Amino acid sequence: MVKILIVDDDVTFCLMLKTFLQKRGYEVEEAFSFSEGSKKLNTFVPDIILSDLRLPDKDGIALLEMVMREKPQIPVVLMTGYADIRTAVQAMKMGAFEYVAKPISPDEILATIVAALKVDSGKENRAVRKVKKESVSRFVDGTSSVALKTLEYIHLVAPTAMSVLIIGESGTGKEFVARRIHELSDRRDKPFVAIDCGALPKDLAASEFFGHLKGSFTGAINDKVGQFEAANGGTLFLDEVGNLSYEVQMQLLRVLQERRIRRVGANSEIPVDIRILAATNDDLRIEVQQGNFREDLFHRLNEFSVVVHPLRDRRADLPEFVDHFLATANVELNRTVEGLSGEVMHVFTTYSWPGNLRELKNVVKRSVLLSKGPIVGIEALPEELVKESTKHNNHNEEERSLRGAAAKGEHELILQTLEKVKYNKTKAAQLLNIDRKTLYNKMKQYDIDF
Repeated sequence: MVKILIVDDDVTFCLMLKTFLQKRGYEVEEAFSFSEGSKKLNTFVPDIILSDLRLPDKDGIALLEMVMREKPQIPVVLMTGYADIRTAVQAMKMGAFEYVAKPISPDEILATIVAALKVDSGKENRAVRKVKKESVSRFVDGTSSVALKTLEYIHLVAPTAMSVLIIGESGTGKEFVARRIHELSDRRDKPFVAIDCGALPKDLAASEFFGHLKGSFTGAINDKVGQFEAANGGTLFLDEVGNLSYEVQMQLLRVLQERRIRRVGANSEIPVDIRILAATNDDLRIEVQQGNFREDLFHRLNEFSVVVHPLRDRRADLPEFVDHFLATANVELNRTVEGLSGEVMHVFTTYSWPGNLRELKNVVKRSVLLSKGPIVGIEALPEELVKESTKHNNHNEEERSLRGAAAKGEHELILQTLEKVKYNKTKAAQLLNIDRKTLYNKMKQYDIDF
């Protein structure tokens, strides 16, 4: 059984993460400080360490240094609500396997753990792994007309201080757009902090946003820095902002107006300088009309909007995304799949992709895992994709048959009319209720020459 050591002074977070990982078959131990973690390593030998960057006695960098010195075979993943790029670079240079920002996505932490455990430290050093990860982490812009329009808007708004509302269906890559805006802005060297508003419990939202003082409520055993404070100087990304409760919306509006926050249980306020990017898959205008979302907050967030189109509207970009996800899957799964068969690409181009890029990424990764050779064959695809593609092809054949029958009837009608009026094209056009130009075009289309 894979053993994991979690080192984090947030007891609630520790317990949640431990429970999540245990349900997936991992053996998990936790420690709440640097000293407790170092002692734990004397009796417990983990396969991977997940450590918070900020610990009450020493920081995660000190823990990383100790592990690199004494147990270099154990990969270390640093977790933090302080998405400080400079610290991230320092940690990666020192040998951290990965650096993830809180709140942590379960899928992200699982993928990171799997990737870390698949690496043979005797054959591949951490610098090489870093290069591999960076080589497949680039943005994919796309070349379709809608993708180019989105990219144009990103480049226009990124250098400004405007709040941006990113609109799109689930799985279209709204967070990637937000990160792109941040990296093209003058805040690029400052933190980028993402919050999944849909996963925030109502009673903990204020603490997550603004932080709290020790003892301010049951379970607050330590001071906590909120995400607004963690993002100070940089960018705060509010994903699925339409899921916030009305009460939290009011608190958020006040902070956006005054640019000051107050930790739960505190008397004093802290000034913050942040840029807000928000994303939604809801129509917030309708939510405003129905009284579910504050109109004043909507206008605060929607100084500029960027639409991220679904994959079905940008099929020209499909090959580029497939190549990107294929490269990513090869690194994560330690495979060497070279590409997809023509039959598989045909299925991909006819499938509707209701889950958008997220679904495409998952399907490509699954196909790479199941592929028995260098080329992904049709047998590696989920059955439902192949079925829908077949249904789509049959529908197209029916349409082509109908269009063919209609064209044949139109051809015969034009010939009969021309014979009736002794090939007088003006009269024929009048009888057919079309103009002469249309008649000439139809005659050219059906190769009728008189």
